[in-house]
Amino acid sequence: MTRIIAAILAAVLHLPLTGAIAAADGKVMVPLPNLQGISEQDAEKLIAALAQVNVIASNCPEYHITDGEWTLLVGTGDMLAKGLGMDPDTYDETYYGPAFRMLDDPGACDRIGPRARPIIDDLIKMGGGTEPIPE
Repeated sequence: MTRIIAAILAAVLHLPLTGAIAAADGKVMVPLPNLQGISEQDAEKLIAALAQVNVIASNCPEYHITDGEWTLLVGTGDMLAKGLGMDPDTYDETYYGPAFRMLDDPGACDRIGPRARPIIDDLIKMGGGTEPIPE
């Protein structure tokens, strides 16, 4: 598979998405990537990929991620949803509902799980992080 996420992240961006920090259930705070100028279409593709990877990484032990990595994925998705003007219910219904339904497919873990590392790496290249920021 080509690195679609890298292409999306490198796209000419137009949503105001910079300098944010996310916290995971009060556990850790991490810097989020600079996605300033991402097109609406690319933001929607990325947010869908983030939801899928989050669900798989949270439910498939062989693709476990750290709290910092989880916060980076979820925080970036939340930032994109906000930039797209989505309320939390629409965000969950549109992206997390389908992502959770993927778990009905016995091959979903092995199909989606390997995408986690490249997505996390791309978000880090764009200024995101997985190491906790001191409060």
